[in-house]
Amino acid sequence: MQTPDAPEQPPTGNDEGRDRHRVHWLYRRDNRPKLWLLQFVILALALVPEFFVHHHPHFDGSGFTLDGTFGFYAWYGFLACAGMVAAAKVLGIFLKREDTYYDE
Repeated sequence: MQTPDAPEQPPTGNDEGRDRHRVHWLYRRDNRPKLWLLQFVILALALVPEFFVHHHPHFDGSGFTLDGTFGFYAWYGFLACAGMVAAAKVLGIFLKREDTYYDE
């Protein structure tokens, strides 16, 4: 049992019987394969409309038809999101403050 002043411990992922009701369902080891499967199903469902939609490339007249390729919006969205996360990490290097910044 933790005292009120003690910091809360992060989940360890080891939920074999003890305090199973206290571990969030996303942190349970037996749910990890299910979450990966769910992620891949959602990614596959994002590509299903590609079979039914006829794409009209924006720059078709100039010969640049990358935006008309299969799954363009799925991989472009993924790369844009990954790029934003990477940019935020780099920006965090320059904007971070010490832990005692507001204590002074």
